[in-house]
Amino acid sequence: MPQALFYVGGCTRKMGYVAAPAAKGIAGFRLDLASGEVVSLGVTGGIDNPTFIEVAPDGQSLIATSEVEGWHEGTITGYGIDQDSGALDYLSKQPTRGDVTAHCSHDNSGRYVASANYSGLPTTVRPNKSLAVYPRSGDGTLAAPVSEATHHGRGPNLERQERPHAHCVRWTPDNRFLIATDLGTDRLIIYAFDAETGAITRHGETVMPAGSGPRHFRFHPSLPLVYCANELDCTLATLAFGAEAGRLEVIGVTQVLPKADLPSDSCSAIAIPKGGRHVFVGIRGQNCISGFDIDQTSGATRFIDTTPSGGRVPRDFAFDPTGKVLAVANQESDCLNMFAYDASNGGLTPLGKPIPTGSPTVVAFHPDVH
Repeated sequence: MPQALFYVGGCTRKMGYVAAPAAKGIAGFRLDLASGEVVSLGVTGGIDNPTFIEVAPDGQSLIATSEVEGWHEGTITGYGIDQDSGALDYLSKQPTRGDVTAHCSHDNSGRYVASANYSGLPTTVRPNKSLAVYPRSGDGTLAAPVSEATHHGRGPNLERQERPHAHCVRWTPDNRFLIATDLGTDRLIIYAFDAETGAITRHGETVMPAGSGPRHFRFHPSLPLVYCANELDCTLATLAFGAEAGRLEVIGVTQVLPKADLPSDSCSAIAIPKGGRHVFVGIRGQNCISGFDIDQTSGATRFIDTTPSGGRVPRDFAFDPTGKVLAVANQESDCLNMFAYDASNGGLTPLGKPIPTGSPTVVAFHPDVH
């Protein structure tokens, strides 16, 4: 029977946004795609607050960020993956050149990795870098950063936008540009990327609605579009992507809830399943997942419905490689909840019982199904 390997990270120690840290490290699981059964494969310890994880495109390794308040620099750690057992083998660790490291990703060739620092310390405290880029060897070992960047500015929300807060970093499909959301400055910042050296050069920026707080974004799998979940005003932005020029343009913004209660409600994760017919956004506060149809010509989104996440604070979620099952990390309920996805109408149906795991903040699937 086809099975999907995935990993879950969470808070092992105090963080301001977690009530009672209960994670022990990086937990491994295997999902039976026929029955929906999930089997625990154990936990890899020896890492602080692995709050974000991404598996490499080749499936040979993964990277995990350590997001710890008060550290001048977070860390990014590489682990090799045994695909048969799911076990992780420590490879290397690098500093992230900034504090409160919130996100990481691989370039499309698998030769480089980037990290994003949300940053909580004053901008005068070094090293104060928003982004860093690292070479990655064939087995997943990370070398020292080869490029970095610092964002500047603030937004109108005095409590949440008092300084830059990089929150998500991803490469464009053609690997020519690196894009970062900055929740603190209401910007998507675009860097030209040199695939030979790993160097990044500021190329441009896209201004989002004031006070929106862009958090995480995803490229559509086939259309020249980007979808961005805006944390602070609970909206979903649609952006046209000009690949040749390396430009993003906001072409639509819609509320993710029929009636949001700000600031209690805030956006978290965003995901687009295989096929690209729908986009889903997580909402903390009302603890649900909003689903939207995507017009396959214009890219416009249409609200479908909300689905209860099955717990409190759905911080992250991810689809398995086949796009049939959505795994949701409910941070404050110490559990994962699985949902069957209906590609015909965008429906999400609860699948099985909640799966216990401490303070989950991220779900990362292996790209292969066995």
